[in-house]
Amino acid sequence: MRDSPQFNLSAELLDWYDRHAREMPWRVGPADRAAGVVPDPYRVWLSEVMLQQTTVAAVRDYFTRFTTRWPTVQALAAAPDDQVMGEWAGLGYYARARNLLKCARVVADKHNGRFPDTYDALLDLPGIGPYTAAAISAIALDRPETVLDGNVERVMARLYDIHDPLPGSKPVLKERAAALTPELRPGDYAQAVMDLGATICTPKSPACGICPVQTPCLARAAGTQPELPKKSPKKPKPTRFGHVYIAQHPNGAFLLERRPDKGLLGGMLGWPGSDWSETPPEAPPFSAEWRALNGEVRHTFTHFHLVLRIWTAPLPEGTEPDGLTLLPKHDFKPGDLPTVMRKAYDMWRGQ
Repeated sequence: MRDSPQFNLSAELLDWYDRHAREMPWRVGPADRAAGVVPDPYRVWLSEVMLQQTTVAAVRDYFTRFTTRWPTVQALAAAPDDQVMGEWAGLGYYARARNLLKCARVVADKHNGRFPDTYDALLDLPGIGPYTAAAISAIALDRPETVLDGNVERVMARLYDIHDPLPGSKPVLKERAAALTPELRPGDYAQAVMDLGATICTPKSPACGICPVQTPCLARAAGTQPELPKKSPKKPKPTRFGHVYIAQHPNGAFLLERRPDKGLLGGMLGWPGSDWSETPPEAPPFSAEWRALNGEVRHTFTHFHLVLRIWTAPLPEGTEPDGLTLLPKHDFKPGDLPTVMRKAYDMWRGQ
C-alpha cells in the first residue's frame, strides 16, 4: 500500500492520536510530550509486562499500586520476593512476576538503575522479548521500532486485506507495520495504532465510518474487514485434575507450601496438594481424617483446564510437616494467594 499524494497515513493517524489518545497512568500523552515530558522507561516496561495477556482495565490498579510502593526500578529491585508476588496475585501468568524481579535487579546492579537504550541490549534482559523490547524502544526512547500487539495485527490485516491466518501471518503483518512506522514520533505512532485497534478498529463491529485511515483501507474497500484477521483453529485444551489440602491450626495458622521456582505459580505460596494430571493420586501432607468439601474448584490456565478437589482437616498441635510453612493467622492474606488457590480458600471458608 502506498499513500496517495493527498493522504499520509502516519501523519493522519498521529493527528487523530493527538486529539483522541487514551489516558493511562503509565502513558505520557501528546500534550505532555509537546511540553517536554519524557517517558520513564521503568513505567513503560512495567506496564508492558503487566499488559501481556491482560486487559488495560485489569492492569490500571495494579500499576498504580506497584508504582506507588516501588516508584523506581531500584526500589522494585530491592523489594522482597514475597511482597512483589503478593502484589502481583490475581494478574496471573506468574512467570512474568518472577522475571520482573530478575530484570529489575539486573538493571539496578549491572546498568546503574538505567534501562539500556538499544533494542538489542534490552533483549538481553530477563523476561524481555521482541515485543517488549520494541515497545520500550519506541514508546520510552522514541526509536523507530515496530511494536506488534494484537491491536496492531488487526489494523494491519485490515489495511492490507491480508487473509492468511495468524499466527503464520505475523511476519508479513510486522513487515507491513514496519513500512508505515515514521522516523519522527515513532513512540506516539506505535501508541496511535494500538489505540486505533482498541477503540475503532475493534475485533467486532469496527467503526469504519469514523476511522482516520478509512481511505486507504483495502479490507474496507473489499467489505472483508469484519472477518479479519483470520486465525488458525485452536487445539482444544485438555483438562487436568488435582487435590489440595487446607489445614488450620487451632490458633488460626494455616499450613502452606511454596511451589518450585519454575513452572506454574512458581515461587508462590499455596495449599499443599497433588500433581495436576488426568488421574492424580491423593497426597495428604499428614495423616488425619481428611474430609472432602462439596463441589470442586475450576480454573483455566493458558494451555489447560484444571479441576481441583478440596480436602480439609484440623491441624494437630505440634504438626508441621517437612517442606511446608505454618503461616500465622495475622500474616495470612487471602489476596496474596494465586487466583486458583484463593478460589480453594473461598470454597473452604464458605463450607
